Amino acid sequence: MTTKLISYPNKKLWMAALKPPMYSVAIMPIWVGTAIAFSETKTFHGAVFSTFVAAAICILAWENLSNDVFDSETGIDKNKHHSLVNLTGNKTLIFWLGNLLLGLGLLGILAIAWWQQDLTVIGIILLCCALGYTYQGPPFRLGYQGLGEIICFFAFGPLAVSAAYYSQTANWSWRALVASIVVGIATSLILFCSHFHQVKDDIAAGKRSPIVRLGTQRGAELLQLFTGSIYALTFIGVLWGIFPSWTLLSWVSLPFARQLCHHVQTNHNQPDKVNNCKFIAVSVHFWICLLFGLGFVFG
Repeated sequence: MTTKLISYPNKKLWMAALKPPMYSVAIMPIWVGTAIAFSETKTFHGAVFSTFVAAAICILAWENLSNDVFDSETGIDKNKHHSLVNLTGNKTLIFWLGNLLLGLGLLGILAIAWWQQDLTVIGIILLCCALGYTYQGPPFRLGYQGLGEIICFFAFGPLAVSAAYYSQTANWSWRALVASIVVGIATSLILFCSHFHQVKDDIAAGKRSPIVRLGTQRGAELLQLFTGSIYALTFIGVLWGIFPSWTLLSWVSLPFARQLCHHVQTNHNQPDKVNNCKFIAVSVHFWICLLFGLGFVFG
């Protein structure tokens, strides 16, 4: 490895490109779906859970790498120094590395289907992968039409949580479906926050992200509304007896949520200051989902 690659600024770029904290996004739907399954059946299949988590991480890595490849083709990442394509200068390598990770992830899901003698889980995950491809992949590029958050909601919310629940029980749960709304919104907030600092690049590349459409001020206001809705939905779920009262543990994450909303409201139109807000959103997502799932286990 050259001196350049191990220099501090370059190391920071590689860490930003690999986005290790972001992989909690893959883990949390599996955690919540499995926690609900345990709360209802009092059984836990550890091999299924660990295989599902590893597979989900591989599939999310594929999505991140392929998005870098597809974005390099539109020119939207020309100023993104931590793009893996820009860092390596080898789009083909990143494309095939992503496909390798996708294959490994799907092998893990196939193993779960084989254990269950049921193709339901692999069917759901293939649908998630198809949705993930339409986000940035040609000819769809639905993320460029401002539909990324909707895709993210369904892929990481209802579909992923239901698949995780089914992998443990070979059955369905209306409670898991309702709970998946909380997970889906929390996940979509991360993608929503990623747009604030790149409005100029998005406009130049013809990407009509929600922040391009709304403007940063209205986007910051909408962020507060959707962040607050997560806590409101949890409270309503407890009030109506859908969720156990222990799920109110997720409210412990409120300081992170307040920090996120205040930071974006204050700096929404200052790209250099607001560019870290998606990582605050990752913290919000992690703590909400972790504590929400624990609420089901304890309840």
